[in-house]
Amino acid sequence: MKRGLFHRREHSLPSLNTSSLPDLIFTVLFFFMIVTHMRDVDLKVHYVVPQGTELQKMTPKSAVTYIYIGRVEGLPADSFCIQLNNRLATVADIREFVETERARMSSDDQARMLVSIKADRDVPYGMIAEVKKVLQQSFALKISYSATEKKVKE
Repeated sequence: MKRGLFHRREHSLPSLNTSSLPDLIFTVLFFFMIVTHMRDVDLKVHYVVPQGTELQKMTPKSAVTYIYIGRVEGLPADSFCIQLNNRLATVADIREFVETERARMSSDDQARMLVSIKADRDVPYGMIAEVKKVLQQSFALKISYSATEKKVKE
């Protein structure tokens, strides 16, 4: 038998077609740019959200205005502060805050305006009542309280 009669063919793998890869990358990039929500407010107060069992999700986020009530580092543990957007404020500042927030909203959102209070679970109810009274005086009558869902033991 002669040597060299049977030659092994050298196989080469076809190259990977990457012509559509930039389109795919830009599509994914645009997707994440659209669905990512950037935080508008830098929190200066720290709060632990209370837990509840009867919770509902808010749907129109554009009509929601947030008021944060919690502790600030460097202050005594029993003192709580109010944060409106990116600044610390007092209860008296809430009325002006609501008016400016209402002015920046569209007319549809103004009718659906909802004030969400994100307060620490240890905030005294007297402080919450003062905030609610000022909100009532500024005709912000739809108020919600933020909470996390409490796991019910079965």
